[in-house]
Amino acid sequence: MAMLNVLPLEKVRNPRDIGGYVGYQGRKVKMHRLLRTGKISNITAHDEQFLRNYGLTKIIDLRSPHECRRMPDSEISGVEHIDVPISLDDNTKGGKKDLGQVFAIYRKDQYAGFQMMCDRYRDHVMKEHAQRSLHRILEILANTKDGAVLYHCSEGKDRTGIVTVVILYLLGVDLETIRQDYLYSNYMLNDYRAKRDVIMKKNGENLCFRANMRILGSVSDAFLDTALIAIEQNFGGLDNYLEEKIGVTPELRDALRDLYLED
Repeated sequence: MAMLNVLPLEKVRNPRDIGGYVGYQGRKVKMHRLLRTGKISNITAHDEQFLRNYGLTKIIDLRSPHECRRMPDSEISGVEHIDVPISLDDNTKGGKKDLGQVFAIYRKDQYAGFQMMCDRYRDHVMKEHAQRSLHRILEILANTKDGAVLYHCSEGKDRTGIVTVVILYLLGVDLETIRQDYLYSNYMLNDYRAKRDVIMKKNGENLCFRANMRILGSVSDAFLDTALIAIEQNFGGLDNYLEEKIGVTPELRDALRDLYLED
């Protein structure tokens, strides 16, 4: 596996450049082109300056409209911002009542969060809305001739993780390397989960609830496998899925390889 290129950002969770992995025909994924992160709300002047110097030209926000309204991305002048939600507003949009019901379940059933995450990953690849968004992201990338594109969700692990799987797969990176890049989010978010757990303990939350929150703040082989198995069972594999559902033509794939792989 290539060295993971963690970006030195102060207020952005899980920030990485996915360059350096070996792809199609042994060509490496270019650096300073594809960045995966968590949300970039209320970023510091240091972070803004770093991203500018790093060559950032576009930001693709994968979050739902509700999340974008609640915590909008910081505006960085000269950088194009594009909303391409992978998920539409979920059960949090109804406010405290819906969340209260969900939390009540989390306090009783330690596996509720795990099941919810598996369902969510299935949705991220199976829902037509998500499939259209994946196609649009690839089109944006194919039309970005230079500069860095940063794509992100909230914690930079699930929706961002699925998008990264698709991008790296099309660039010819082997699936085990892709999986390990995906799983690295757990390491990147260790401190975030630990801090959140301290707050929950202080708030008197029980062990079941805290276990669920730990799951929701993590990635898992099981989550990714849920998506990959759904693809396999419904479309006979990733290649068919990308062609039939995401609309990846040989031309689009070759354009991405020309742009994002070293010569």
